[in-house]
Amino acid sequence: MFAVSMTLVLVALVLFGMYGLQLGVDFKGGSVTEIEFMKGRPDTNAVRVVLAQNPAMKDVSVSAAGERSLVVRAAQLTETDHQALLTTVNASFKNNEPTEVRFDSIGPAIGEELKSRSLWAIVLVLIAIAVYIALMFRAMRRILSPWAMSLATMVALLHDVIFPIGLFAALGHWAGVEINAVFVAAILTIMGYSISDTVVVFDRVRENILRGVKVTFAEAVHLSVMQTLARSIATNITTLLSLVAIYFFGGAGIKYFALALIVGIFSGAYSSIFVASPILVWMGRRGK
Repeated sequence: MFAVSMTLVLVALVLFGMYGLQLGVDFKGGSVTEIEFMKGRPDTNAVRVVLAQNPAMKDVSVSAAGERSLVVRAAQLTETDHQALLTTVNASFKNNEPTEVRFDSIGPAIGEELKSRSLWAIVLVLIAIAVYIALMFRAMRRILSPWAMSLATMVALLHDVIFPIGLFAALGHWAGVEINAVFVAAILTIMGYSISDTVVVFDRVRENILRGVKVTFAEAVHLSVMQTLARSIATNITTLLSLVAIYFFGGAGIKYFALALIVGIFSGAYSSIFVASPILVWMGRRGK
């Protein structure tokens, strides 16, 4: 299973290295306007051509959202340009009855600050998790260093975070999907779910060993995985069913948030069994 995991991680890293992440307005600054058409959505290319006639919107991006809406992304617009955009759409597609749903505008300085804070949030969460695991499992220090459990957890977390990053790098290149602050929230949520699954397994390992189960360390880890397997499957399937419903029936604003969680939570359930636990066994053998 290490070979499978390493192959998938390598593919995700190659995708990220080749294409990178398409940063949205939240990180690079700009404006987002969502327009709903009550009587049929016009073609995105037609809207793009009409808007491009305005010099302030030459680099405009138009994409579909939901069944009746379009999302217009452009550089940061003044209120005059914003009103000009709405006037142009209303005049050109008045038979479709356009209505503005939302308008967001973020300056480049705020975008850079948000990007920096997002990276720091992820780094601080990783450090806090490593310290928490080491303290929580200090009772096993006579058998295995608690920092070994922290290391196994960190590897599993990186495994779970790299998958959605690789997926969104591919979606950004082929489908124009941009990441925003919601994506960062999804990554932090994935980390929380992943650590939850891993801690449940590790906690059962600790209980079995401290109870004095007469088996080897590897057998104790295997026993613990099997004892928590039904719980992990039930919890994750329930969560995934909810996320699939959000992905298909939720709004455009949370569609890709749900997709990131679907990939990350599935990966978290996988990694607690096939990544974190085998690494723990391997480090236990080295510890001998």
